[in-house]
Amino acid sequence: MGSIVEICCGSYYDARQAALGGAKRIELNGALMLGGLTPTAATVAMVKENLDLKVISMVRPRGAGFCYLDEEFAVMERECREVLEAGADGAAFGCLKEDGSMDEEKNKRLLDIIKGKGKEAVFHRAFDCANDPFETMELLIAMGVDRVLTSGLKPKAFEGRDMIRSLQERFGGRIQILAGSGVNAGNARDLMEYTGISQVHSSCKVWRNDPTTIKNGVSYSIADGSLAMCYDAVSAQLVRELVEKAEG
Repeated sequence: MGSIVEICCGSYYDARQAALGGAKRIELNGALMLGGLTPTAATVAMVKENLDLKVISMVRPRGAGFCYLDEEFAVMERECREVLEAGADGAAFGCLKEDGSMDEEKNKRLLDIIKGKGKEAVFHRAFDCANDPFETMELLIAMGVDRVLTSGLKPKAFEGRDMIRSLQERFGGRIQILAGSGVNAGNARDLMEYTGISQVHSSCKVWRNDPTTIKNGVSYSIADGSLAMCYDAVSAQLVRELVEKAEG
């Protein structure tokens, strides 16, 4: 397998920028400022109808952690079916129990939906909040998960590179390891060479201004200071630079 750059996208616009930058696969979300929630089925459909991209759709009902109430999980199951029926090539998910152990029942139910439609199953960075990375990885392999997104249990993947290398050495022959968080053109090649992985995940983010964010004393800001009038978006130029470095 050659090098793969996956771009974390929060909109149809982002997906277009990812494609323009030369990416071949994206993780498609809504509400990236909450860590990424399930995108609308319409967004998934528009990306698949208009762009030559493999789309992994996030399936996540809210921000914060990964221990879901029954009501939240019922929505996740329905959303999982909807995004796959809209054309997504796979789904990213992750359910934990309150103590940080794997919620095997919930994960298995989502996995059955994904595999039942012949799609890819990706366990997202809930992995980095689980109790034991090695035990968790063995469970995911046994369940039939295709790929795990991880920062090596650190805030940024480069900080977690030793763990990522350990995971790749121990499990890389049985499951795909995708490194994400803080990955960019400046560190991707070093990270890949150090860990032995061939896949990286990045937001390639810039800030775009929306002058209607603060008006009449009413604020809808999602950022502070000089970025208070802005929202985040994918940059085709940053994607291009990352793709060139990762493939180099």
